[in-house]
Amino acid sequence: MEVYEKSEYRNKQALFEYRSAAGSELGEFLAPKYAQSDEAMVLAIPAGGVPVGLELKRRLEVPFDVCIVRKIQNPWNRESGFGAVNLDGEVLLNEPMKRAMGVTEKVEREEIERVKEELQERNRFFRGDREAADVRGRTVILTDDGLASGYTMMAAAMSVGRRGAARVVAAVPTAPRDAVEMLEKHVDEVYSLHIQYGRGPFAVARAYRNWRDLSREEVAEMLEHPGE
Repeated sequence: MEVYEKSEYRNKQALFEYRSAAGSELGEFLAPKYAQSDEAMVLAIPAGGVPVGLELKRRLEVPFDVCIVRKIQNPWNRESGFGAVNLDGEVLLNEPMKRAMGVTEKVEREEIERVKEELQERNRFFRGDREAADVRGRTVILTDDGLASGYTMMAAAMSVGRRGAARVVAAVPTAPRDAVEMLEKHVDEVYSLHIQYGRGPFAVARAYRNWRDLSREEVAEMLEHPGE
């Protein structure tokens, strides 16, 4: 796995104004290799990955779609999670995090089933009757507004790999080094403008000067009018 970063951004904070600005800069970072590529396509993980992904689409001029995956949330704190599930139903568990949260087997089963149902509903909401993009033989650039644990990106990578992608690239504005390393067996390249090294606390939001959660209605509007 090859890893590309901006070394001058290491361990810094508040680097990007908005997700779209981060996506624009990330697109410039990817452009020398992937601009107007006949093989490449961008798949964005909703919600936060969509404004990033749309900027990649504009800069690279390649096809675009969403990739529906979801973290398994901590029922006592929905901002944190202990794994991820993809639309194929594959479950990836962050066992150390699960133990740290005190998640029981019963809670684990309940949360996984809840996420699986939510994935199907989100897929209908964001995609409607439209079929998922055909990734066979393509270089798939998976993007989000950042990696946290890395499990959501890993679930996405495993999904597109199973569907026949020739190469898988993870492209994000920000990530901790341990999450990047965890992707080694699942992606061919990682592009992350900012990588935090060391074991200190990490949050995707810290890379942004203006950060807020996006509603899925906002994301749907972006997808409906991608040029605006």
